[in-house]
This record gives sequence, C-alpha cells and structure tokens, in this order.
Amino acid sequence: MIYKWLKCRKFSDWAERGKVCSLILILVLSAVFLQGCAKEEQENGSAHMEKLKVVTTIFPQYDFVRQIAGDKVDLKMLLKPGEESHSYEPTPKDIIDIQKCDLFIYVGGENDEWVEDILDSVDRGQLRTLRLVDCVDTVEEEHVAGMKEERHEEEEEGAFDEHVWTSPKNAVKIVENITEILCQEDSVNEETYRQAEKTYTEKLRNLDSEFRKVVKDALGHTVLFGDRFPFRYFADAYGLDYYAAFPGCASDTEPSAATMAYLINKVKEEKIPVVLKMELSNDNIAKAIAEATGAEVKVFYSCHNITAEQFRAGETYLSMMEKNVGTLKEALSDGIN
Repeated sequence: MIYKWLKCRKFSDWAERGKVCSLILILVLSAVFLQGCAKEEQENGSAHMEKLKVVTTIFPQYDFVRQIAGDKVDLKMLLKPGEESHSYEPTPKDIIDIQKCDLFIYVGGENDEWVEDILDSVDRGQLRTLRLVDCVDTVEEEHVAGMKEERHEEEEEGAFDEHVWTSPKNAVKIVENITEILCQEDSVNEETYRQAEKTYTEKLRNLDSEFRKVVKDALGHTVLFGDRFPFRYFADAYGLDYYAAFPGCASDTEPSAATMAYLINKVKEEKIPVVLKMELSNDNIAKAIAEATGAEVKVFYSCHNITAEQFRAGETYLSMMEKNVGTLKEALSDGIN
C-alpha cells in the first residue's frame, strides 16, 4: 500500500523521495516496537493475574503457605485474626473465594463439616484441596481423668483429634504435602518452593529438638491446662502426661465443681508450678486454679489463630512455638515452693 502511494506521488528529486521513505520506515519500526512493548506489558499483567490463588481456613496452614511461597501466590485466610476458630462461620464472600481459588487447604474433622457442603458446589476438576488430617497419622480425641464429659447422642465414639499441626514433626509433614501441590500447580516457581521448604523444615526440626531437650532435662513430665486441650499430638510427641478442664473441641466453657476440685488437687499433689491456657480463650478457670494453689498462669499457643496486633507484627507459627519452648520449661520445672 505504501509502495503504491510512493509510486503515484511526484517528487522534485530522488532526495525528497528518500527522506519520505526514511520517515515512513521510522514510523513502521516505531509501531512494531510499541506493539511489542504492549504485548510484553500484557503478558506481564497476565502473569501477575495468573498467580496461584490459595485459600486456607485457619492460621497454621496460612503461615505454612506463606513461608513456602511468599508473594508467588495470592494467599487468603478465611478466619480473621482474633477470631475463635471453633465458632467460625463462612460468609458469602468466603464461599465465593473458595469457589474461585486454585488450592483450598483446610483442617478436616468435626469443625470443618461445613466445608464439604461448599465443595459439593464446586467444579472439583478445577480446584485442588488438601486436608491437614490426611497429611499425618491421626489419633482419637482423648478424655483424661478430671475432664468434664461432654457427650451428645449424635456424637460418634472415637472421633479423631483434628489439631494435628501442634506437633512440629506433623508440621513438617504438612509443609511437605503443601509444597508438593504448589509445585504441581505452579511448576514455574518449583525451585523457589523447594528451596523455601528445605529452609523452613530445617527450622521446624530444630524446634522439635528444642522441645525434646526441655522434656529430657525436666524433672516433671506433666502439664495442666485450665482450658480446652488441643495438644494431644504435642503431648504424644514428647511423652507428656496432661490434665485439662475440657478436650480440644469442647464447646462447653463452664467446668463442673468436680473438675475444678480435681485440677486444684492435682496441682497441689504434683506441685505443678504453672497452669496453662490457650491463646484467645477465657482465663477464668486457669486463674481460679492458680489462686487456689499459688501457681502461675501462662499462655501456651495452639497457633490456631493470632490476634490482629500479632498478625500486623508478623508473628508466625514458628515464633509462637518458640515461646512455647520457654513456657514448657517453666511448666516442667521443680514445682511450687
């Protein structure tokens, strides 16, 4: 088309024709360059938009993904910082986020029964899911002596304990499972994920060694919680005995007189120096036991969630479990004077 135009034009000399041709060539090359830039910008934008979308229910798996993937994925936690996980109910937006994500990670078990209904409405061919309870060997939730019994007719006997992440060794297995799925779904960043997993699991193994050293050097091996007890996997991992007001998933928060008397007597009999409680829970029971026995009250982190302030401060599963190392050392010390 340009050639025909040039052929039809009348120029005063060949020099003028040359100038026009040069100008046209510059315009054509500029257009090609701009088109290439636009295409590259579009591809970069598409790459950004195509980040793997990962949704988790609660904090442990959120933080595990964060440690492995960093900003390589679009990550969201459904449970808001400061909320209690056992009373969580999904909002319509939460349901939409699950339906639109690429990978959904949840715990599994009694408190996640709502998840299955949502997943039934999703195209499972487009959505990968991972249950934490499928990553490890589970054990039954246990009712030890002194616990207030909370049985319902519809409750199944032998329900498994879902708080699998409380053991650092279990955390390693969970992280390995998460990494495998991330690598399968986003092979472009596989090397990044593998390297981050290696670094992070080494830290978790060091944490496990710290707990083992505390228990090995301790005179006592019994912990007492004036609270629920979601630490069955933790206690099993380190050979600890325990007493508590309620099992891990109990909805009851009012102990019976018999439970209170039993726990108070145990603190006195075994000279237990520290009464433990979970984060984000009422401390009335622990304080009452401490006042009756002279023990201290300390928080032992289950890591199921953190406060909004802790979230902003960058607290992690690892940093909270490191605090537990010091707390466990106090709880297993010589006892009350």
